[in-house]
Amino acid sequence: MSEQLIQIEQHGAVRLLRLNRPEALNALTAAMLGQLRQALEAAAADGATRAVLITGAGRAFSAGQDLADPHVAPSREPGAAPKDIGQILDHYYIPLALRLRSMPVPVVAAVNGVAAGAGANMALGCDLVLASEGASFIQAFSKIGLVPDCGGTWLLPRLVGRAKALELALLGDRLKAVDAERIGLIARVVPDAELLDTAMALAQKLAAMPTRALAETRRALDDALKLEFEPALKREAALQSQLGFAYDYQEGVAAFMDKRQPEFQDR
Repeated sequence: MSEQLIQIEQHGAVRLLRLNRPEALNALTAAMLGQLRQALEAAAADGATRAVLITGAGRAFSAGQDLADPHVAPSREPGAAPKDIGQILDHYYIPLALRLRSMPVPVVAAVNGVAAGAGANMALGCDLVLASEGASFIQAFSKIGLVPDCGGTWLLPRLVGRAKALELALLGDRLKAVDAERIGLIARVVPDAELLDTAMALAQKLAAMPTRALAETRRALDDALKLEFEPALKREAALQSQLGFAYDYQEGVAAFMDKRQPEFQDR
């Protein structure tokens, strides 16, 4: 059997995915990326799962791409041809980043330590990012002559603006979690010992909400970044028209009128 590089747990309606190479600070390999993608696809296909929580085993979230992985490690033999490392992006990172942004349920990242390189951008690609006080984020690509990937070039300027994105990407300095929250890179910092419980409580809260509307909200916000104001207004109207016919809207209004907790079902 292949090594279990992604631990999977079900907590009610929340699917917990834990990156599981703690001895390597959860550095990413092709095998690990493949298992994570499969785990996300399984969560997306499971109608009982209404939120996903991603974290890391041990003392790190992910140190980024494992540079010893044969898919990216340069040959040290004299005269050996360089590898096309763009292939691991095409086959693994791009599908992973697209899957995160198109999940039919909310995705929460609980960053429990260092999140570097592709590990940082994978976390930032989730819907809500919580980090422990001891966590940090590093755009490490410039240190080895590369550009941010796993969506980093798209995410960073949208999250923190061009000037700060360039500072993070060009210098590749470590950014403490508290500073990441201050500049709007992540949603929240919590004490180290409370991270997983806080993140799970948040995921459970999201799982009890109207899942389809949450997923459409993510997509509407992303789409609005490339729209003028009037087309964005029309996009809102189209979505409201669709969601207005759905069960969750009818249930939400009925629960409000009846002064009770709604029981949402759409996904």
